[in-house]
Amino acid sequence: MFSNNDINFEALKRKAYNGRWATLEDGVIPLTAADPDFRIAREIEHGIIEYIKDGYLSYGPFSGLPEFKKSVADHFNKEKSGNFSPENVLAVNSAAQGMFLIASYVLNPGDEAIILDPVDFLFKKSVETAGGKVNLCPVDTHTGEIDFETLNSLIHSKTKLISICNPHNPLGKVYSPDVLRKVAQIASAHDLWVMSDEIWSDIIYDNRNFHTYSSVSEEARKKSFTVYGFSKSFGIAGLRIGAVLCNDVDILTDFTEKSNFNSTIEGVSTLSQMAGSIALEKAKPWYKEFLKHLQGNRDFAFNILSHSGIVTPNLPEATFVLFPEIKNGLSSEEFAYHVLQHGKVAIVPGSERWFGKGAEGHIRICFSTSQKILEEGLNRMISSFND
Repeated sequence: MFSNNDINFEALKRKAYNGRWATLEDGVIPLTAADPDFRIAREIEHGIIEYIKDGYLSYGPFSGLPEFKKSVADHFNKEKSGNFSPENVLAVNSAAQGMFLIASYVLNPGDEAIILDPVDFLFKKSVETAGGKVNLCPVDTHTGEIDFETLNSLIHSKTKLISICNPHNPLGKVYSPDVLRKVAQIASAHDLWVMSDEIWSDIIYDNRNFHTYSSVSEEARKKSFTVYGFSKSFGIAGLRIGAVLCNDVDILTDFTEKSNFNSTIEGVSTLSQMAGSIALEKAKPWYKEFLKHLQGNRDFAFNILSHSGIVTPNLPEATFVLFPEIKNGLSSEEFAYHVLQHGKVAIVPGSERWFGKGAEGHIRICFSTSQKILEEGLNRMISSFND
């Protein structure tokens, strides 16, 4: 399971977009967008087929199917120390859309939001699309620790939102309840909203515990949104399915109304919701094997890169991406271009465009593929500087 024999390369070359197999010339190995190379769990596939057998694909409830909302709430309560009911869950078209909707709900034009630096580009994009201004709070690229002194100094009258990424993309840091409580104390003291992007919260290694943000204190619970998605842990990015969770039902009701989910303007495919529900209810055995494979790949890649001489790798606590530091003096863009041209491997440069100013001098490598493909890609990357 999860070997080269389990990858349908012809299908990937037809269907895997977003800078991956379908968008690159033959012979290039994509270790880029964080998307698995493996087919979805059979349980999800069969569940989708069963759902459409009666021939009906009708409208569902505007806020989401009851079974979907219950599955998400149960998953958070059992696996992430959550305290959610189905009424605390809104189905959305991907975690990314959830981030945009939250920024639009919380921010008026000219309001300011604090995001981490480095972090995935969607945080910045969401704030700016809502007409807000971004303020960057540095994160130590070696430890993942948040600079709380700077965080405090960034807060003033126009600040309305703190956005965190937990587990952190691209550093792979899992934030402890103590760290999250500190964020909550600061936010509460200044009456700020907090958005916690937890799309990576299923991909955690070494049996670490994960605590969803709103679970760590009453302060965290009161004025926060949580974002979740299925693209990382279950490989169904193309179905565009995610969730926004909020412990305050009145706030979530208002959010649902103002985000146009109480009409047919917005809303989520019922088929996608069923796939998400089936994933959480029936595909956990597949997911656990996938997680075991990913941890093996993480350790394998870390070992190879530690002896490469060209980068210094990190050992992520979560996610299926590495964020090595470049050692040979090239910029992130130069390094990625060299590897693509001379090694036929696509990686993501740690440039401001993708992760913010604090990412420069790094690259991001996705390892959610077979160990054979990963080994070939890493060896090509290293060899491209030695030939």
